[in-house]
Amino acid sequence: MRASTCGPCLTAIQEYHHQNPGPALPVAMPKSPDNISRNFPPTRRPFLFHTSTPHQTNPLTRLSRLPRRRGRWRAAVDPMTGGGGEDVPAARRRPLTVLPLVALIFYDVSGGPFGIEDSVRAGGGALLPLLGFLILPVLWSLPEALITAELASAFPTNAGYVAWVSAAFGPAVAFLVGFSKWASGTLDNALYPVLFLDYLRSSGLALAPPLRSLAVLGLTAALTYLNFRGLHLVGLSALFLTAFSLSPFVALTALAIPKIRPSRWLAVNPKAIDPRGYFNSMFWNLNYWDKASTLAGEVDEPRKTFPKAVFGAVALVVGAYLIPLLAGTGALPSETAAEWTDGFFSEVGQRIGGPWLRVWIQAAAAMSNMGLFEAEMSSDSFQLLGMAEMGMIPAVFARRSRHGTPTYSILCSATGVVVLSFMSFQEIIELLNFLYGLGMLAVFAAFVKLRFKNPDLPRPYRIPLGSVGAAVMCVPPVLLIGTVMCLASATTIVVNIIVLAVGVAMYFGVERLKGSGWVEFLTPVPSDSFHGSSSDDDVEDVRAVLLPAGVPHAQEEEVASKAE
Repeated sequence: MRASTCGPCLTAIQEYHHQNPGPALPVAMPKSPDNISRNFPPTRRPFLFHTSTPHQTNPLTRLSRLPRRRGRWRAAVDPMTGGGGEDVPAARRRPLTVLPLVALIFYDVSGGPFGIEDSVRAGGGALLPLLGFLILPVLWSLPEALITAELASAFPTNAGYVAWVSAAFGPAVAFLVGFSKWASGTLDNALYPVLFLDYLRSSGLALAPPLRSLAVLGLTAALTYLNFRGLHLVGLSALFLTAFSLSPFVALTALAIPKIRPSRWLAVNPKAIDPRGYFNSMFWNLNYWDKASTLAGEVDEPRKTFPKAVFGAVALVVGAYLIPLLAGTGALPSETAAEWTDGFFSEVGQRIGGPWLRVWIQAAAAMSNMGLFEAEMSSDSFQLLGMAEMGMIPAVFARRSRHGTPTYSILCSATGVVVLSFMSFQEIIELLNFLYGLGMLAVFAAFVKLRFKNPDLPRPYRIPLGSVGAAVMCVPPVLLIGTVMCLASATTIVVNIIVLAVGVAMYFGVERLKGSGWVEFLTPVPSDSFHGSSSDDDVEDVRAVLLPAGVPHAQEEEVASKAE
């Protein structure tokens, strides 16, 4: 954590080292003593540093851990800008570049065409799902992706959309949005271990119920450990899984071309249309673009990298849906529309290419579910870390492992996944869509309000629309959310009301804890510090606090040797 220090402190440090020789603590000596404190690891001792042992890592490359000081408040992150006060995590190399971020966004949103099969059945044929995946990305995915690119570049913090809503409507609304979207993400993540085993069962590897439950727990634990090992590892894994998951559909499309009959793309049976199933399937397969914003604090040069990654992911997601769907529905008779349920692409591979393609698609589907789990777990856990840095939840959720990952946030998200993994597929889909829709309404409202309230807020990427045009852009996705909510069952509405009530109770409970001294919280910068009449320069000065202020990685050894 960054602590305040000055010239006398520097003198005291030098005297301490002179009087206490021993294993040297490699410390970067900056030109200005005002910044020296960022190079010292935090400690539970009353002084600024502790002596190093030979096996300890260089604090220049080591991620800081938050000290436990029960009942104490420390400066954290401003909800408007992501900037912080005096205690800010130590400078570190950010692990995500463009391609790994594209892969993580791809898995946050899609993961491949697995799961879109039900839209053909619910749409009564190929026409409605094809139109849906042509039109809805423009009306829904593109606005959400554009908003994510603009606000993630303006607020490069792990709090993501929670910071946006807090800047617009205050911490109470932001807490409810953060809770509802975390619950939605945890529900979503509960699907993937189950779907992984479902695809294995379709390959003939069925497990008895007791063994299946143990397999769900074991798979969740293994994937959670991979997430714990580091976001860079998760990003590279997502790149590999993206290539592997999409590769069988390249072969499927090539083999299907001679069998395609374009007239089959126009088939629709009005009597077979299931509006609720259709809209829920389309909505689920095209949402969660804003989830990637919770990784903005881990991105290398987020103001440049994030827009590039978002737009690359949009093209990848739309292509991954449309091309296999065109190939499958065009090559098979229209009468097979009723057979298009979850997992049917493996049967499409069997009919077009043979058993080898079926097995390849099943293996790709199983691996895709692993990628979906990893991306969702990363987003959910770093969201909790960001909320802890804003002082919304206890500081323990901001503690990082030696790999730079939020240990307790990951454990919290994994526990929710295990508890919810025994719900049915359709129950989870409808419930998480409703929860997600509620959160997105607040996100769209926050985007519009910030455009009107802070039009001069520095936005490295800015949607090329005026404030009125930006508000009009939000109308179609809001209408889609309203449609999905109106089609929800009474049970889903009741459960969501209960979830929101739990969120309200948790908010007031957390507020009580802040004054009790029992639990440690990070201190948020006052909410009015950079609002209202603040100038662009004031906002930019605070936003700059969030950017890496450390010494370049290539110079670490030289600086450390000089300091020693």
